[in-house]
Amino acid sequence: MPDVASPVFPPELIAGFAAVQQHFRQVIVPLWQGPGWNAELALPYESLSAAHQPLPPARYRAMACARQLYVFASLMGDAQFPDAGERAAALFRALQQHFHDADHGGWFYSIDPQGAPLDQRKDLYTHAFIIFACAHYWAKVREPLVASVLNAALEVVAQRFNDGNGLYEASLNRDWSTVGSGPLQNPLMHLAEAFLATLSVREDAATHAALLALAEGMQQRFIAPEHGVMLEKPRGAADNWFEPGHQFEWYFLLQSSPLLRTTALHDSLDRAFGFAEQVGVDPQSGAVCGMLGSDGSLRDGTQRIWAQAEYLRALTLREDGLVRVQRQLQALQQHFLHVGGWYECLDAQGQVSREDMPSTTPYHLATCYSGLAQYFNSGGSL
Repeated sequence: MPDVASPVFPPELIAGFAAVQQHFRQVIVPLWQGPGWNAELALPYESLSAAHQPLPPARYRAMACARQLYVFASLMGDAQFPDAGERAAALFRALQQHFHDADHGGWFYSIDPQGAPLDQRKDLYTHAFIIFACAHYWAKVREPLVASVLNAALEVVAQRFNDGNGLYEASLNRDWSTVGSGPLQNPLMHLAEAFLATLSVREDAATHAALLALAEGMQQRFIAPEHGVMLEKPRGAADNWFEPGHQFEWYFLLQSSPLLRTTALHDSLDRAFGFAEQVGVDPQSGAVCGMLGSDGSLRDGTQRIWAQAEYLRALTLREDGLVRVQRQLQALQQHFLHVGGWYECLDAQGQVSREDMPSTTPYHLATCYSGLAQYFNSGGSL
């Protein structure tokens, strides 16, 4: 919790942060301890209704399991969640039991409602989150088996997904044969996040080198020169676009890392921040839109809670961010959080367009609130 006596922050900002933390701990986490938990498979349901009922599952994804593993690993040692370690251990076991491919290595994308492999492709997004979650979990338990899974996931990424040019294929077949996906922005961003998580818990020369090569590859192949924005597909691809939320998410990763702050990619995203704010954030409501053309033209006005959270977190690392931190915290509270949980999406007019609550979203809120806690504890001078 922030120091409530600190003269740096307005009292209403301190109170707002305390309120969203309390909401997360007393409303959101219990949803996934209770109605969101499928005890038979030891997996979180993919989504809950507004009435806290599991939506009929069509699948369970390894990525969703890994994100929940991160959430409960982050709560280990917290007196309010004495069972967090038990839940994290169950999620870690389930990840191996249900999704690991014993024949070809790596992890399946999804299983069906009965627990049989469903989409058996290997995607980078999934493997990035397995690395991310296992790094955080290993930091709490220091168990050799967790380190082994972390090492295996890093090795699979390095050997199987690497495209030979510093970046990685987004998707491959079960047997690692190509599907022609090429690199895509979002999996690569989460791989950078996973590499950073690994380096935060141990020295790792190979991961250090891979992260720097990834940053260089993104700079060369995904940055639009005019405004420095991060495109969703490699530069020159047909029908390309950018997402303001991803600019802010990338900025936080780059700005928070002493290693990455020295890269050209950091300079690009630092420059892109203002443009993304100008064309992608409503200055009155604080709403972050979904998609923009590379010229800044609106392509999707949907407001998603994850983008709101990423913008709020990124603002904690801007020197002039205090007023906007307060505005965005209020926007998150007023428009997305409610007494029973959260709204996943609002439309361009700010009306609720998706009421269900996916099991993947608590990860975004947990990382956002962690960034806010660091901001307050540092006196706003991160």
